[in-house]
Amino acid sequence: MAKVGPMRKSGLTFLVALIVLLSGCTGRPDGVEPVSPFDIERYKGVWYEIMRLDHSFERGLTNVTATYNLREDGTVGVLNRGFDREKCRWKEAVGTAEFQGEKTFASLSVTFFWPFAGGYHVFALDQKNYGYALVAGPSHDYLWILARRPDLPVEIRNELVDKARERGFPVDDLILVDHSREVCSYAK
Repeated sequence: MAKVGPMRKSGLTFLVALIVLLSGCTGRPDGVEPVSPFDIERYKGVWYEIMRLDHSFERGLTNVTATYNLREDGTVGVLNRGFDREKCRWKEAVGTAEFQGEKTFASLSVTFFWPFAGGYHVFALDQKNYGYALVAGPSHDYLWILARRPDLPVEIRNELVDKARERGFPVDDLILVDHSREVCSYAK
């Protein structure tokens, strides 16, 4: 076998580590079983973020929505939008989602900037009306409660929080997303 130089060896090590890291981001947390059957035709459209585990990419945002649409190539277009009241402006992130397996299994990979992808796993869903959903990311650090309206009855919200707690999510850290009128924190 040919010798591999130190520079080439470190580059190869970096590439292997990057592949392992990127593939791990689309996995799902222990205890999370994505919904099946799942119908992306019924899931597409606007969803309001009701509660979330907060992260830097959403910190301080209110009026957060996620809009999903079907693309001709079979992927799902993603538009995440939220209002930053401190800076008095809307923030948006545009991405693409692909199913990780069968399209009837609610487990997708979402990419907002290539080559990084994250897992998106719907593990509780209003199967009758597609009116609310409980979504996990690649680990127990990512959790969203979504609904078709900017509010959700407390009983349903509590039921979803209980399901997340049973699966090991830190539900005491969930924040309730404000969907009141976009009022800036300073006068113009």
